[in-house]
Amino acid sequence: MVSIVIVNWNTRELLRACLASIRRFLSPLAPEVIVVDNSSSDESAEMVRAEFPDVNLINPGKNLGYAAGNNLGIAAAHGGFILTLNPDTEFIDDSLARAVEIMDRDPRAAALGAKQIGVDGSIQRSVRGFPSVLGILGDVTGLGKRYPGSKFDSYRLSGFDYERAQEAAQPMGTFLLFRRSALADVGDPAAPFDPRFPIFFNEVDLLCRLSRHGWHALYAPDVQIKHYGGEGTKQVRKSMIWESHRSLVRFLWKHRSGPLAALGLFPLGLLIYTAAFVRAKGYDSGFRA
Repeated sequence: MVSIVIVNWNTRELLRACLASIRRFLSPLAPEVIVVDNSSSDESAEMVRAEFPDVNLINPGKNLGYAAGNNLGIAAAHGGFILTLNPDTEFIDDSLARAVEIMDRDPRAAALGAKQIGVDGSIQRSVRGFPSVLGILGDVTGLGKRYPGSKFDSYRLSGFDYERAQEAAQPMGTFLLFRRSALADVGDPAAPFDPRFPIFFNEVDLLCRLSRHGWHALYAPDVQIKHYGGEGTKQVRKSMIWESHRSLVRFLWKHRSGPLAALGLFPLGLLIYTAAFVRAKGYDSGFRA
């Protein structure tokens, strides 16, 4: 069985379209569908109950965030494969079946990411490398764009070929198909996401931990979804800017490789927080459950 876990917050119409596309294209696969509604105020939960009674709807009673919401859904899932899917996506064909076939052929693949197609038909950049001091420094300063393929470009991966199937360090969490047995290798398989990354970098942290245990992730261009992009986070843009930058610093600190790397994180962290202040046009406390 394949279980699909969707964490939703105030994106009712997009969630409706997402669930309708699952019903239309994935019926032969008979996936288990779980929606965790983070206390939406737009009657998302009521819509799911009325229009998709076969969906397992979980309402925790408050906004837990993305990581804890996914953990709640995964704990209720029964599938050997678990797809974490954003509600602002739509299936356009039977891509999920192809994704499972690809994973079946590679027993060391812990996760698989899809080609994400925008509403304008463009291919979205959805694969990055794991954050590092040099990679983030190159991203913040523009050195990565100036020296593509260098260590300064190791985060954005400006030369990544989105038409070629390949291993990929960090496919974005918009669509990630996980092998449940791999999750058991890095902690509790019913709660694989670290809630210290409530909105951003939780899937990056999980993929990094899996990589260190000998697993890898795949990017498959034959697996395709439509993706609107950022429809939940844009509702609280200032908070999300700060939350993304804070989580990046948390990630770098958690996965630091030694004393020298830790020493370099202090000025880089200051630079990251300065960027957050400029982008958000002021300070914000970020996400609070």
